[in-house]
Amino acid sequence: MTTEATEVTVEELATLMKKGAGVTVDPHDLEARVDTTFAEFGLDSLGLLGIVGELENRYGRSLPTDAERCKSPRAFLDLVNGALRTGA
Repeated sequence: MTTEATEVTVEELATLMKKGAGVTVDPHDLEARVDTTFAEFGLDSLGLLGIVGELENRYGRSLPTDAERCKSPRAFLDLVNGALRTGA
């Protein structure tokens, strides 16, 4: 089942980090530090890959392959939300 694509928020990303990788990050802290690397939050590439997979399942479409290589929350959200908006 597909969900109408809207936008992945910082709060949703924090939830996905906890659910998919076991990394607990306060959404306000994540928002204040969106240019900090995922590694500094304790999220590794496998955790990010899990988040990508969860979003692909949720929205019923593939995300760009670069999504799993993003280094920061801002880069990830910009790429994912751009893809969801354009359907690319």
